[in-house]
Amino acid sequence: MVEPHRQGRPHDVRALRDRPDQPRPDRRAAVRRQDAGAGVIVDLAAADGEIIWRPDPATLADTQTERFAAFVRARGVPLAEGYQALWEWSVEDPDAFWTSFMEFAGVQLGGEPGPARNGEPMPATRWFPGRTLNFARHMLAGRDGTAMIAVSEDGTTDEISFDELRTQVGALAAHLRSLGVGAGDRVVAVLPNVPEAVVGLLAAASLGAVWSVCSPEFGPGAIVSRFAQLEPKAVLAAPGYRLAGKDRDRRAELDEILQQLPTVEEVVWVTRHSPSIPMPSTAVPGVAWEDVVAEPVEPEFVDVEFSHPLWVLFSSGTTGVPKGIVHGHGGALLEELKMLLLGGDLRAGDRFFSVASTSWVVWNSLISAMGVGATPVLVDGNPTFPSLDRVWEVAAQTRAAVLGLGAGFVHACAKSDLVPQRDHDLQALREIQVTGSPLSADGFRWIYGNVGDVWLVSMSGGTDIAGCFVGGAPTEPVRVGYIQAPALGARVESWDESGQPTTGKGELVVTVPMPSMPLYLWGDTDGSRYHGSYFETFPGVWRHGDFIEISEKGILILGRSDSTLNRNGIRLGSADIYAVVEALPEVTEAMVVGAEIGAEGYYLPLFVAIPDGVTEEAAKAAIERAIRANLSARYLPDEIVVMRAIPHTKTGKKLEVPVKRLIQAAALADVVDLGAVDDAALLEEYAAFASSRAGTLATH
Repeated sequence: MVEPHRQGRPHDVRALRDRPDQPRPDRRAAVRRQDAGAGVIVDLAAADGEIIWRPDPATLADTQTERFAAFVRARGVPLAEGYQALWEWSVEDPDAFWTSFMEFAGVQLGGEPGPARNGEPMPATRWFPGRTLNFARHMLAGRDGTAMIAVSEDGTTDEISFDELRTQVGALAAHLRSLGVGAGDRVVAVLPNVPEAVVGLLAAASLGAVWSVCSPEFGPGAIVSRFAQLEPKAVLAAPGYRLAGKDRDRRAELDEILQQLPTVEEVVWVTRHSPSIPMPSTAVPGVAWEDVVAEPVEPEFVDVEFSHPLWVLFSSGTTGVPKGIVHGHGGALLEELKMLLLGGDLRAGDRFFSVASTSWVVWNSLISAMGVGATPVLVDGNPTFPSLDRVWEVAAQTRAAVLGLGAGFVHACAKSDLVPQRDHDLQALREIQVTGSPLSADGFRWIYGNVGDVWLVSMSGGTDIAGCFVGGAPTEPVRVGYIQAPALGARVESWDESGQPTTGKGELVVTVPMPSMPLYLWGDTDGSRYHGSYFETFPGVWRHGDFIEISEKGILILGRSDSTLNRNGIRLGSADIYAVVEALPEVTEAMVVGAEIGAEGYYLPLFVAIPDGVTEEAAKAAIERAIRANLSARYLPDEIVVMRAIPHTKTGKKLEVPVKRLIQAAALADVVDLGAVDDAALLEEYAAFASSRAGTLATH
């Protein structure tokens, strides 16, 4: 295993917290903290692309990437110094990279040694054929101390030991085995971010069963559209959940769901986190969680082939049947550990708090932190209830070393008066990871001005690979607005429409296989949907669907390429517009779409939500001025439309493509599953807007 690494930085936060009149820290205050060992904030007023933070040279040798590089050199690889050289080796000799990383991370395989992969091109590549392992064994075997920390919405905090976690996993696995659940059978869950969800994942994995989980706030239709594909044998479910201070009763919805899952033989009811809602009575036999885990049982781990299915993660499902993405025990394990260790510099003993629901792939990464000896922090309910500040309060309370956030949360903080480093003891915090959507330049500056001397890791990846394509490099500087580097083992390139590499904006492609690329899509018996999703545009090359720009400064993700704007033949990234417009105090959030209308028409509206007290006229004038000054007149929308809010999926993604299709006269029922969005009534308002513009747009 990766050896423990102690980390501490004596920030003078208590003094700040005890002086409520303390001004926001300036550049000099940041530089004075350089001796704390994390790095130095170079310039809080840095312009886009300028360096805002550098790592401390005295601590570079302690980073996981440098430790891994030394590990590789000790085994005879003539590796040059620096992250760039390490990345180039990782993608030029991927077999050696992944084999070396597996040893570095302590992953042990059974079976006879052989080649790292089968030699087939993507998507037929299979890694470590014939070798065996078990994901749950790596998470649990031989570990002691605190396995995870669970924080309820009311602030109640529980620490679960590895002994307790192991015996609950063993007890649930034994119960599932008594139902006939074995390798390849499906176990699904409708659970919030509570320890029982972790136990369920690891118990299913220990048996070689296939796991899938959905947040309880999803609508019944959205849940059934996912789980009916899997034909599960057992379900773990919470009859209710607590959100924003209220217990939400979901018994009627779960009964509706179970009626449409005829293969389910039993439901295990999880009621501990919302005791006011009792275990329901349904046509499907049920048993209480407490009865299942009453007697401790040591888990037994079934050795499965490296590419044996571990879990099914679902695409957002806003249009059509959600895509069931199947990852294997070995590929998911290697990618999660690589992302956490090398991309996130996570160390044994760290506490890792990531704001994530069970339906977001980020949750899988959070749980995988146990595999490097770190402690995941789970927060049930609404992590921003009663205010945005609660996230920072929990980070301080749990002494998190690494904090994972969505870019939208950071942008909301930047529009508030929060100063977390003044109000909370964040001396344990050394790193903030941000994903979900591009982080604006103002987001970078807010972190360094109000949270302080931390390594800010902006990253981008996807459910598709259960990891990141681009993200953090702990030995490199942080530039305002830019992702630092491609991830190790990921040969990421920008290609133009003709399939040629470009130094400008283009399609994000991956030209070398990665172990965590999906094994297949569930139910896609002939592989046609898998091929069409990733390999149809550029045969043999993974096209992810993001618009990317790679330069000497770093990497920009410019939005989804299927929602990329195209005005007069010039492709524009939606992220460019968001960076400018969402920085305005007159705008709460924005969403831009470009819709082809008929054979030649094109309509580019910008939807905005504005704060109370701001008039539509003032907001529109500010937006137009900002776009002209910071971009160009080419980026001006055809219309600025003030709406009540911006619609998202349950995992926080803006619904650009469904709104685009509404504008193109598609019916609401055909473009989105309302059970998979955060506000169904809001989408109906957008549909009404699209309908009101239909006549005008037909001649646009």
